[in-house]
Amino acid sequence: MAMRCKECQGKLEIVRSCWKVRMRCRKCRREFHIHEVADILDEKTEELLARYPSIIYD
Repeated sequence: MAMRCKECQGKLEIVRSCWKVRMRCRKCRREFHIHEVADILDEKTEELLARYPSIIYD
């Protein structure tokens, strides 16, 4: 089951920039901090996020 946006139910994807990692909705484009969607992360996404040396919770 795909992770869904808490606002519009669109599919969430990982978005990475040079200093942050976020989850972004493909439909409404809203970005979420990882801790905002931690309760719905699936195993595959957790494995991908584990590859990043640090995730900034700003």
